[in-house]
Amino acid sequence: MSFPSWVVWALLSASFAALTAVFAKAGVRHVDADLAMALRTLIVALLIVPFVLVTGKWSNPLDLAPRTQLFLTLSAVATGASWLCYFRALQLGDVTKVALLDKFSVVLVVVFAVAFLGERPSLREWAGIGLMVAGLAVLVLKR
Repeated sequence: MSFPSWVVWALLSASFAALTAVFAKAGVRHVDADLAMALRTLIVALLIVPFVLVTGKWSNPLDLAPRTQLFLTLSAVATGASWLCYFRALQLGDVTKVALLDKFSVVLVVVFAVAFLGERPSLREWAGIGLMVAGLAVLVLKR
């Protein structure tokens, strides 16, 4: 069976995200969550920037269209806010519960894509989103 390349990359992303949660939980045990997130961000930059340079993909970011700059900046701000909240949640709660609730972002992505990007999920896709919400409710909410 052959998968589209985006499926392989998405599965790899999910796998690394799972490792990120477990490693981050272990890493915030004896350090402030904000400091831990800052250190992680610096390490990511130290890995990604040389990668982009070595692969010849670097170009002057100021040459990008203003709209592209705006949305990449907004994405970075949202990422930073998400990571701050995520690390704080990891420090305070069980990684299994935090990671599950964090995946509510998948549902919100669909809602925001419909509202802001004009995407139109099929009825089958909405049913899947509904099942995700129900599953999260079962796993996270206490009786």
